[in-house]
Amino acid sequence: MTASIAFAGALHAEPEEKKKGKQSSEEVQIDNKVVVGWIEKGRILPEHTAVKIKVDSGALTSSMHAVNIEDFKRKGKQWVRYDVPVKDADTGELIEMEFERPVFRRILVRGAGGEDRRPVVKMSICMGDRVYEEQFSLRDRGDMTYPVLIGRRTIEHIGLIDVSRTFMLPLECSKSDEEEERDKQERIKDDEALDSDVDAPEEVEEEHEE
Repeated sequence: MTASIAFAGALHAEPEEKKKGKQSSEEVQIDNKVVVGWIEKGRILPEHTAVKIKVDSGALTSSMHAVNIEDFKRKGKQWVRYDVPVKDADTGELIEMEFERPVFRRILVRGAGGEDRRPVVKMSICMGDRVYEEQFSLRDRGDMTYPVLIGRRTIEHIGLIDVSRTFMLPLECSKSDEEEERDKQERIKDDEALDSDVDAPEEVEEEHEE
């Protein structure tokens, strides 16, 4: 393979997005690590909508487009409800997904535009034929090209980035993955001992956007 490979966590310069090439029916792997392009398609489970995902090792925490963010309490725990309006990457149809998730932690993001406090939740993303439960900060990414950005905390669980390629993974999420995630979310609503770092000191991260 002659294309350059960026190891998880390494900074890289991003080329212009290339047209989707012929896909292999098998994932490309190096030393048992999945290799992804700098743009991939995925699904935010349990929904079936395909979204474009930017894989960016310049960012630490992954980020997801969210609007109408509202804090509330459930069984004494901090939760957040929010809408994720996206264009389906397969059909071009405009879709608005609704979610409720427990707040895992909060971060303070600093950038040229000032400071921004954001809730971080755990969301399940399907890429290729694998499901990853990862941390996502919620913010309005309506002015960004991609509704989902994958940062280093997630990249280290996925594998390596080929910075010269896009759409390397055929999207092969199963219906059972969607059903399992839906069942899991129903169970979490009744869980009074949620895994959470929400009471930990607020972490500070530097803004990194395209």
